[in-house]
Amino acid sequence: MLSVLKTLTERLHVALEQAFPEAEAARQIEPTELVGAGKQARWWLLDPQVTASKRELLDFQANGALALAKPLRQTPMGVAKAIVTQLADDPVFTALCLEPEIAGPGFINLTLRPEALAAEVAARLADPQRLGVPPVGPQALAAPVIVDFSSPNIAKEMHVGH
Repeated sequence: MLSVLKTLTERLHVALEQAFPEAEAARQIEPTELVGAGKQARWWLLDPQVTASKRELLDFQANGALALAKPLRQTPMGVAKAIVTQLADDPVFTALCLEPEIAGPGFINLTLRPEALAAEVAARLADPQRLGVPPVGPQALAAPVIVDFSSPNIAKEMHVGH
């Protein structure tokens, strides 16, 4: 599902840039020059924050409208509506997802089209060696890895966090 998540994030980012061109221009400004913004404003200003949904009826949700509301001086619902309007005109997004829904103060709920999900699963199953996971490049193999195994709790079962 990484390619689906990547595609959704890209399409939402494009929708954000189209809906709020002034925010894209603000990315070029030093964070200290942005009114009321933190030092990391340049990096999070147009982040759609797409995550897998914990609710059963949804596949993904975008929470970026909440964070964008204050810097854009708009309501989260207004930001979400502007994003959804741009997504409706995006053929890549409409081929991948059903119509997005706005919930609560500005969450954008995304549900994959059944045929898009079936095509993604079929593509993964067609690659029995890697299951769609791209191979690691040579630069990643040469990078040093540091493993620190300092005082695990021996009274508890070991897990991947150790």
